[in-house]
Amino acid sequence: MQLLITNIHQLMNVREQYFLLRGKLMANLPCIENAFLVINHGKIAAFGSMDELPEMVYDAVYDAAGASVLPTWCDSHTHIVFAKSREQEFVDKLHGLSYADIAARGGGILHSAAALQATSEDDLFKSTHIRLKELMLLGTGAIEIKSGYGLSVADEIKMLRVIRRIKEAIPIPVKATFLGAHAIPSAYKANKQGYIQLIIEKMLPEIANEKLADYIDVFCEQNFFSTSETEKILEAAYKYGLAAKLHANQLSVSGGVEIGVKYNAISVDHLEAMNEKSIHALATSNTIGTILPTAAFFLRMQYAPVRKMLQENCALALASDYNPGSSPSGNMNFVVSLACIQNQFFPEEAINAATLNGAYAMGIEKEVGSITVGKSANLIFTKPIPSVAYIPYHFGTPVIDRVMIAGKWI
Repeated sequence: MQLLITNIHQLMNVREQYFLLRGKLMANLPCIENAFLVINHGKIAAFGSMDELPEMVYDAVYDAAGASVLPTWCDSHTHIVFAKSREQEFVDKLHGLSYADIAARGGGILHSAAALQATSEDDLFKSTHIRLKELMLLGTGAIEIKSGYGLSVADEIKMLRVIRRIKEAIPIPVKATFLGAHAIPSAYKANKQGYIQLIIEKMLPEIANEKLADYIDVFCEQNFFSTSETEKILEAAYKYGLAAKLHANQLSVSGGVEIGVKYNAISVDHLEAMNEKSIHALATSNTIGTILPTAAFFLRMQYAPVRKMLQENCALALASDYNPGSSPSGNMNFVVSLACIQNQFFPEEAINAATLNGAYAMGIEKEVGSITVGKSANLIFTKPIPSVAYIPYHFGTPVIDRVMIAGKWI
């Protein structure tokens, strides 16, 4: 079936040829004014100016009536499989408790792990499915989901099986990342190396046997997993063909960026704490730096130095870090706004980071992320807006009118 969409005010991120964007090129967001778009069997088939619209018969015509159209958001870092929210910790922080204070009281990642271990696979699937459908209505058209709240062989496997079921149930690209090295479970508090061996000798073989993960992640940070421990886990994972997507440089200049670059990680994520050495390492590599502004916002942390990274020619993506403890929202519209307001992205850079570069950060750039012939018609239709800049400018007020996935309205 061929669907013709007419009278598009601005068709954004139009690319006949596409490539990973870095540095100054991230400010280039190609648009067509007063455009049409043709969709054939769920794929983008043609586009151009209304003045160039070919005279032919289409199966259906939709008048966009001045809406702007852009690719759906590609959210390349989330933790949306979880059992319970953690709003009490939010209140504790308002009362002045630190992250360390909350963790000492059994909060944080270990709290989420305890809740998840007590929750069935079916219940986890149902709650995750609801969350993801909500995100799709907010414009998310591709997503990465991590494990990491299981922290045992059975429960990490359980989380990854939930993600596999999500892949089968949801009509958008979904990538699964194994994050067993998220924290040290209570049972291994005095035996960290024993837990690392559990990851390497028990978790990884089972995950590989069931083909449950696309990527491996490690929380490379002080008081979590050191650079040498991260390397040990990555080397084991690489034997099973799992490429890395690392938590790096969130709380300190941890060396995680350099480790990610050394092991050809597809991305290193967070990057709130960066020095010249880590910026240079990222800039001279093929690794993408994924910025998570809502985590910095929620935790009242410093924001990643985006302008310095772009000046050094880094390739950057944007993601939500949706999780119950430090970023309890997957709203990529707010992520894009906050990235401009606090990280000093330009609007065009932020949209590129949340679409095309986000797709690259999941290895799905051939499927989604730009308006390109042959890619899936995963599209955001805005309400009538005057410009690209209006999307991040008008934060907190819904700009999206409709969302299309694979050529179908949701």
